[in-house]
Formats: sequence, C-alpha cells, structure tokens
Amino acid sequence: MGLLKGKFAVITGAASPRGLGKATARLFAEHGAKVAILDLDKQQAEGAAADLGEGHVGLVCNVVNKVACSAAIEELIKLWGRVDVLVNNAGITQPLKMMEIGPENYDAVLDVNLRGTLYMSQAVIPGMRERKSGSIVNLSSVSAQRGGGIFGGPHYSAAKAGILGLTKAMARELAPENVRVNAICPGFIATDITGGKLTPEMNSAILEGIPMGRAGEAKDVAGCALFLASELSAYCTGTEVDVNGGSLIH
Repeated sequence: MGLLKGKFAVITGAASPRGLGKATARLFAEHGAKVAILDLDKQQAEGAAADLGEGHVGLVCNVVNKVACSAAIEELIKLWGRVDVLVNNAGITQPLKMMEIGPENYDAVLDVNLRGTLYMSQAVIPGMRERKSGSIVNLSSVSAQRGGGIFGGPHYSAAKAGILGLTKAMARELAPENVRVNAICPGFIATDITGGKLTPEMNSAILEGIPMGRAGEAKDVAGCALFLASELSAYCTGTEVDVNGGSLIH
C-alpha cells in the first residue's frame, strides 16, 4: 500500500475535519506521501497535519492571494526540495438563486474556487516543469456538468465549470513536460460544506436522482484523487472523472 511512497503532496482547504481535503490527505499519508495541508486558519492547518502523524506540514495560505500561494510553495520547496502533487480542493459554495447573486457573492465564489486553483497551480508548475514530472488534481463538481440542482447557486456552477476549462487548457499546455492535470467532479457528498443545510425533503429528492441510492462519502473522492495523483493514471491528462454514484448517467 504505497502508491505515493516518497512523494510530496500539497492539498488546499484540507483542515475541515469531515471535508474532502482532509480525507484525501489521510489517504495520501497512508500511501506514503508527505502531505502539506494549506488552509486559512494556521492552528487548524497545523492540527490537521499533526493528525496525520509525523512529518506532515500545516501552513496558512489564502489561495486568493497569489503572493501567499507562491510563499507557501517556496517554504515547502525549502523543506522538501520539491512538490510532486497538488490537489486544488479549497472551495466555497452558496445556495443562491440567479437573481440573488450580488457582486460580493460572485467575487467570493469565483475567487476561492477558480482564481485559487489558478494561483496555486502557477506556484507549483515551474518546479514540476523543471523535473518533467507532476500531477495536479482540480476539484470541479457535478453542478458544473448539470447546471446546479444540488446545492450551490449558478455562480458556483460557473466557477466549477471554469475549473473544467482551466484543467483541460493546463493539461494541454503542460503535457509535453509530463505534468498531468485532471479534474474530479463529485456528485452529492456528505461533508461539512453541505452538513446541516439540507432539509429532509431536499435530501430525499437528491437521493432519488442517484442510481446508487446513497450520498457519496469523502473517502469516495479521496480514492479518485489518489488514482489521479499516482502512477496508476500515468497516461491520463485533461480528464474529468465523475464520482457521483451514477447521477449523471443519461
């Protein structure tokens, strides 16, 4: 069980205890990676890294700030010498209707999800290019593919659709240097981001649209991230992998 033995991985927005990032960090660590958890809260990031065991790192980083992204990666390169894997997991959502989206809502959701993915990627790409090796995993959403209908508003769908376009363009540009870029599109996953915000009616309506009849778990997404981060997916780039229990079958 060592698909990432000797690898150094960065996961953004991974301090939340029940979130996708933390589950991914845990699985990566189990598979031999040294993991850096980046989050807005220094103590939470350090605590989450300590939970993984010895040698993992927690850093404060606001992914919307390009300078902060570069500084975090520079610090890790001093410590580790390189970054092999980046998982762009940091994201926020807002359940707003079309006409309720104000400028501040648009800025917040587009910035964290899309701009943050760009800035963090820009921070790791030079090193990956130099070594002709690296894997970037971006978190999109089934909301991008089906136009919402789960939790986030239209601006969330737009941000996550933007991630798909960015993923494919990055993959095309970086492929000659053997840097792979792929996206995961989770369906309805039970995490802190959705926890407690859905009425029982909303919940059962969502489950009706999932052939597997259950919400996903964070570990379902983590397993897919592990595949895309590891050499098992050596010939996959520019892909979007659906992790949704069949809810997009049509």
